[in-house]
Amino acid sequence: MATTAGAFVAGGIAACGAVTATHPFETVKIRMQLQGELQTKGHQPHHYRGPIHGVNVIVRNEGLRGIYRGIGCAYVYQVLLNGCRLGFYEPMRQGLASLLLRDGAKQNLAINMFCGASSGIIGAAAGSPFFLVKTRLQSYSPFLPVGTQHNYRNALDGLSQIYKAEGFGGLYRGVGAAMIRTGFGSSVQLPTYFFAKRRLVRHLGMEEGAPLHLASSTVSGFVVCCFMHPPDTIMSRLYNQNGNLYKGVFDCLGKTIRTEGFFAIYKGFLPHLARILPHTILTLSLAEQTNKLIRKLEQKILPASAL
Repeated sequence: MATTAGAFVAGGIAACGAVTATHPFETVKIRMQLQGELQTKGHQPHHYRGPIHGVNVIVRNEGLRGIYRGIGCAYVYQVLLNGCRLGFYEPMRQGLASLLLRDGAKQNLAINMFCGASSGIIGAAAGSPFFLVKTRLQSYSPFLPVGTQHNYRNALDGLSQIYKAEGFGGLYRGVGAAMIRTGFGSSVQLPTYFFAKRRLVRHLGMEEGAPLHLASSTVSGFVVCCFMHPPDTIMSRLYNQNGNLYKGVFDCLGKTIRTEGFFAIYKGFLPHLARILPHTILTLSLAEQTNKLIRKLEQKILPASAL
């Protein structure tokens, strides 16, 4: 394992590679989560009907620029989120295992889930302003608008407008939902990845390498999507609101279910799955490779006492 700083860098690089490939489905997911917001059944528009249909509609009307709205913010957010998540997870896990189990190498599901959630929450809090602007950039459409529309020229313009209108607190609007969402996802992402990896090695005799990383990442990605989609929908709506349409996480959840029905919190599930499966596979698989490269680099430039 690379040092904490090395793992942070490796995790950030891996996540940026993944988000480049999966960002179009993230744009579709956000627009599906916002379409028909607080409208009763039968009165909701269906501009975007699924991952493939949504991508086709956006590219046809807005071009590649439309489907990649907010990609700059996505890079910054992914560096902060996955840098923290992949960089802090293992040191935290080893420290707690050493403290509570007297063996830093010993695996414990509760400790693993706690460290996964904690490292993810740290990253979500650090990157929240960028995810806020990213959500608003992606939801904006001059052709088929859904939800509240925010016409920012770019990420910096978005951050500037929010700060001028709402102050520093405005940049952290919806951060509670973001921390819950990421805590849910992070609590299961790395534990299920390493759990699947150990089981595949033990029961199927798979060896360390790309096929093992791919299979383990697939299992992890599916579990993550099931756990984190409802809070993800709430987060998208809190981030995109103008004024105080929702007072907080539970107010948003209650209003959404009462007005649109229970399954409204699962709007955009398929594009989310279409995004998160390849995103998790690419992030975790690339992280394995970038960790090795960072470790080799550290061995060359750092003294042995620092490793």
